[in-house]
Amino acid sequence: MTAPRPEDDTGLRGPYEQGAYGADGAFVAAVEGLADPLNDPLPEQHTSPWFRSDTAQDDTGTGVSQDAAPVDGARPQAYGGPEQPQGAPNEWYDPEGYRRDWYGAQQAPAPVPAAVPAPAPDPGPRRVTVTPPVPDETLGLRTADTRRIVAEPHGRSGPPEGPAPAERSEPAEPFEPPRRSEPAAEPVTGGRAERRRAAKGRGRRPAPASAAAATPVAPLSRMEARRAAKAAKDSPAVVASRVVGEVFISLGVLMLLFVTYQLWWTNVRAEQIAGRETDKIQEQWAKGAGKPGVFAPGQGFAIMHIPKLDVVVPIAEGINKEKVLDRGMLGHYGEGKLKTAMPEDKQGNFAVAGHRNTHGEPFRYVNTLTPGDPIVVETRDAYYTYEMTSVLPQTSPSNISVIEPVPVGSGFDKPGRYLTLTTCTPEFTSTYRLIVWGKMVDERPRSEGKPKALVG
Repeated sequence: MTAPRPEDDTGLRGPYEQGAYGADGAFVAAVEGLADPLNDPLPEQHTSPWFRSDTAQDDTGTGVSQDAAPVDGARPQAYGGPEQPQGAPNEWYDPEGYRRDWYGAQQAPAPVPAAVPAPAPDPGPRRVTVTPPVPDETLGLRTADTRRIVAEPHGRSGPPEGPAPAERSEPAEPFEPPRRSEPAAEPVTGGRAERRRAAKGRGRRPAPASAAAATPVAPLSRMEARRAAKAAKDSPAVVASRVVGEVFISLGVLMLLFVTYQLWWTNVRAEQIAGRETDKIQEQWAKGAGKPGVFAPGQGFAIMHIPKLDVVVPIAEGINKEKVLDRGMLGHYGEGKLKTAMPEDKQGNFAVAGHRNTHGEPFRYVNTLTPGDPIVVETRDAYYTYEMTSVLPQTSPSNISVIEPVPVGSGFDKPGRYLTLTTCTPEFTSTYRLIVWGKMVDERPRSEGKPKALVG
């Protein structure tokens, strides 16, 4: 809340009545006559030109009343100082009168002989800070800001201790506290908020200095350098273990690649080759080639269908692993002592071989066939349908009696038109052979269309 201004004459009486200060300079003299103990200046500070103390005394002890201030603008004599003429600088201060006003008259102590003290260090140029103008709205609240405030280090703004020195015309030296390593606080010249921020900042400590640089290490001698280099080298055992580890890792990677090739890539390649061979056989049949008879090793001449296993695979002459079996096809036993009959023969055993794992694996699930399941062999002129009759789970690879005209162990006891399928067992090995037998139940020319086993 602001104090009422002299300009507002509504409801005012007394010294603020209209015309009370009509004469020139009367208002200035009245303002100078206002006494405010809070606005008394500190040592070595300059007060406002309007400040006057109504209790100032001269050297004789007589008070100088502000009511007696002249109106013509001349400054009165205060604290026994010389009268300042009109037009002189509007700043004046009497430190001796200040001490008498606030601390009373003090008697100087008896002089004590002592050694001449060393001259005090020059404090350097004094800093004078001008207070910014105070807004009218806060004039009533901030009466302490009507003068310039210079904060002393560590908040000590009082006068120096000890008796007052003898009178002198020059201003007394300001009190200086003992110097410390901490930097002096910056002067506070603003309002209430600025003083609060300055008070908060005084309690903070400066950031610690950076750590000192590490002490340089002395250089090693020749012997010490050799020992350090020898200790840094790996021992033969460590080198050998690393080599063995790298070899094992390389072998593991190679084995992993080989397994991937055998189990996945060989099937992909064999199925592609078998598919192309099936198309080639069908094209030859369309052109009239592929007449039943004797075929060259590796030449495709028929196609086998196993509807239950969803298998359609070409049949080639011979059981050569690289030229026939590894290419995803079935091989007909047709050479030397292993020679067997052809499907169109009126009597005999038509025996073929195929892979159970990898390379297209056409006989992968042949062990799941049950008696009565159809197996169809397609040639250029006819479809030959067989029915599965029996299975031999395991036998020696050297047992060739299973492919004779009347297979041993098949249950057949007289000549006929039979089918024999052979493959490796157990899976992913070639230790034994798995045998499946069938008996022809139907022969249909191609002109009559596909048999029921392929149509249904």
